[in-house]
Amino acid sequence: MDDIRQNPSSGDEVALRRIQRLSLHLYTPSEPHSGGLSLLPCRAKRNLSPSVESLSEYMRGPHREIQARIFEFFQSRPDLQTPVEISMAEHRQLCMRQMTALVREAGIRPFRYLVENPSAYFAIAEAVGGVDISLGIKMGVQFSLWGGSVINLGTKKHKEKYFDGIDNLDYPGCFAMTELHHGSNVQALQTTAIFDPITDEFVINTPNDGAIKWWIGNAAVHGKFASVFARLVLPLQGKGGKSADMGIHAFIVPIRDLETHSLLPGVEIHDCGHKVGLNGVDNGALRFSHVRVSRDNLLNRFGDVSRDGKYTSSLPTVNKRFAATLGELVGGRVGLAYSSVGVLKIAVTIAVRYSLLRQQFGPPRKPEVSVLDYQSQQHRLMPMLASTYAFHFATQYLVDKYSEMKKTNDDQVIGDVHALSAGLKSYVTSYTARSISTCRESCGGHGYAAVNRFGILRNDHDIFQTFEGDNTVLLQQVAGDLLKRYQEKFKGGTLTMTWNYLRESMSSYLSQPNPVTARWEGEDHLRDPKFQLDAFRHRTSRLLQSVAARLQKHSKTLGSFGAWNRCLNHLLTLAESHIESVVLAKFIEAVQNCPDANTREVLKLVCDLYALDRIWKDIGTYRNVDYVAPNKAKAIHKLTDYLSFQVRGVARELVDAFDLPDLVIRAPIGMASEAYEQYTQHVGF
Repeated sequence: MDDIRQNPSSGDEVALRRIQRLSLHLYTPSEPHSGGLSLLPCRAKRNLSPSVESLSEYMRGPHREIQARIFEFFQSRPDLQTPVEISMAEHRQLCMRQMTALVREAGIRPFRYLVENPSAYFAIAEAVGGVDISLGIKMGVQFSLWGGSVINLGTKKHKEKYFDGIDNLDYPGCFAMTELHHGSNVQALQTTAIFDPITDEFVINTPNDGAIKWWIGNAAVHGKFASVFARLVLPLQGKGGKSADMGIHAFIVPIRDLETHSLLPGVEIHDCGHKVGLNGVDNGALRFSHVRVSRDNLLNRFGDVSRDGKYTSSLPTVNKRFAATLGELVGGRVGLAYSSVGVLKIAVTIAVRYSLLRQQFGPPRKPEVSVLDYQSQQHRLMPMLASTYAFHFATQYLVDKYSEMKKTNDDQVIGDVHALSAGLKSYVTSYTARSISTCRESCGGHGYAAVNRFGILRNDHDIFQTFEGDNTVLLQQVAGDLLKRYQEKFKGGTLTMTWNYLRESMSSYLSQPNPVTARWEGEDHLRDPKFQLDAFRHRTSRLLQSVAARLQKHSKTLGSFGAWNRCLNHLLTLAESHIESVVLAKFIEAVQNCPDANTREVLKLVCDLYALDRIWKDIGTYRNVDYVAPNKAKAIHKLTDYLSFQVRGVARELVDAFDLPDLVIRAPIGMASEAYEQYTQHVGF
């Protein structure tokens, strides 16, 4: 070969190029190019035999015991189990009875966990959501929203007065933020709270129909109090003796008599009626007609009004006070992301178990084969199963970071949690919503039966994409935060933990892709977590740099708002790419930290499928910048299909490891055993 290199003829040049190209397929990626051919070692394929018990033990986290208590309690109380067919009025009453029984009979106090041990609270929320998603949301309204607003936005006097009543359900309440005309744009709310210095009261008023509080959970039937978000107005405190608008604040407003449950004077409530889902939650619309509340009812952690009508705050501007107020409510997003993964686990479990059970067609004169043996079914469900595992570890990390935030109040952790909760809530809930429909389709006609849960899960979960922040709006918050960090990088600022990779490797990610590594297609290389994570982060860094340049260009002619709108789809793609990078990083960490070798091997397989499936789904991006050569793209596609086939071999164990009791699954076709027998019994045979 040295002779060929030194004295090449045209034919020799062709041969040399072919040999060099072939060598790219044969080099071990971790070894430097030595100039000679080296064969990758052949790795024997073997069947995995995962231990469900070991996998489940690693998955379940520290609060499985309290979840088991919840499941056992509701299993022992058939009168508290939600039937398939139930009217809206009956469902609402049942949900209230379920929540009351959980607190007063089972002795589980979610509110105390919310304050003292947030990760345990989220585990409780996941469990009760498994019993009935309406119950999970109603519990969230009572404790996380109504209770959380009192604890997080109020001060010691509010906790002393309201904590016990919220905790024991003597004070059922609402969270009255959304209005008919404004949902996501909270700063534009129109409800007013005008201070009356003569009576030392705030006057809560709905100035027009657009300001009617709308979609307020617990309001139509059960609520006795509401945290009302309104514009705090101080008469004569503005320029020239005009009224001063101090921005959005929260007020505790009694709405029903504690004894008679009658509406209080000036409070008008109407039922929002039957919804697509979550009909166990009583949503109502509230209008306030000059309702007077004590000055002490202002939740005054971030801003207060003295007896003589003077406003004081530790935060200097309306925008800073608003950010601090909403920042304290981030727990709702954390809970929704975490609970959405719980819903996804249920749907995937039903679909996978049924696909293993169901047999259709097969080779001539041979037994029919399992539906999950078909490549098309594997393509539908196995990447989804892998994503469920990925989201499990990512949201577990989010819950841990939220708990750390509540303990330390560290500014960097706060910033990290705010952006990460927005991103994961948006990404995970959107993915789950799409996946439930895919699971329904994968189960054919039997997936359409209400008793098999997909319709109920889809309808109840669908609104997860909207409340606690519309998903498109939340992704824009993530993109905005990324751009802020990008600017700080060039100003020498520090980055929070989730964004460290931007600081550490932005320059390398934005350099020209290596034409050699772009062609590597060996399985060891493609399954190397470094390659996978580098690919995800390369995409995010490219998107971030390019959208920053586009915004700068368009802002010169369109202004900042117009430029943002012109680049909006680009910004949303950037945010999703970043969240996928975080999810993969946390999955890789979970694999590496798994103490049991056999379980770790199974999780590595699932993690590889998640990573390569995501790369393949966006292969055009990688091809456009020559990060992946055509031969490598083809290899990724083939390996993704093969990994789906391998995961199919352990799919039963993977869904069993979720450790979901029959009380939660409930669908006859999703039972671990005797599925057809239970299905026929359900219809009366």
